[in-house]
Amino acid sequence: MVERFGRRIPEPTVVRLPLYQRVLRDLALGAVATVSSAELASACGVNAAKLRKDLSYFGTYGTRGTGYDVGYLLGQIERELGLDRERCVVMAGMGHLGHALARSPGFMSGGFRVVGLFDVAPSVLGEIVAGTGVAHISTLPDVCRQTGASMGVITTPASAAQDVCDQMVASGVNAILNFAPSVLVAPPSVHVRHVDFSAELQVLAFYQAHPEPAEAASDLGAGLIL
Repeated sequence: MVERFGRRIPEPTVVRLPLYQRVLRDLALGAVATVSSAELASACGVNAAKLRKDLSYFGTYGTRGTGYDVGYLLGQIERELGLDRERCVVMAGMGHLGHALARSPGFMSGGFRVVGLFDVAPSVLGEIVAGTGVAHISTLPDVCRQTGASMGVITTPASAAQDVCDQMVASGVNAILNFAPSVLVAPPSVHVRHVDFSAELQVLAFYQAHPEPAEAASDLGAGLIL
């Protein structure tokens, strides 16, 4: 957990912030000026009390009887998420998943910019993917130094993931999103999040095997990255 205004913020709250940001952005695009906590919670698939509790960790944004100013709340959440400035990202592992993520409009948007794609396979080196050339992993330190990249994405096979993680950390990357089916070991100062598709399917299978009331099940995706 992290601290904000002297209060410890639970990770599930932090994980839900991108969901709130996404819904608020859609409302803003639709020229919606204000939204009640009940309306916003319903659109996000959580209950209103939980949404109000989440937002209370960061300040008081709503007005009783009026609701939330969509534009203002969107700006505040984006600031809390660190999206008020561009963040440079490097990605290692340009197989099918790496290609798909690099080309996905929704993956690298909203303040993130891919500044380097890396691999070791001669078949992909020099290939241009979404406007960025694939370089050998040995050039990772130079790219990180030149661009100031501090975020990394790993989409390599499991056997290569830890070595790539070590190289990213040594190059100044302190936040890593790992899609490889491997648990990475990193220093405490480096934040690593794992995305395991098979594990998420197993979680869904669990909820199918153990049905819950709709309200409880609505938070099924609260801990997911994608």
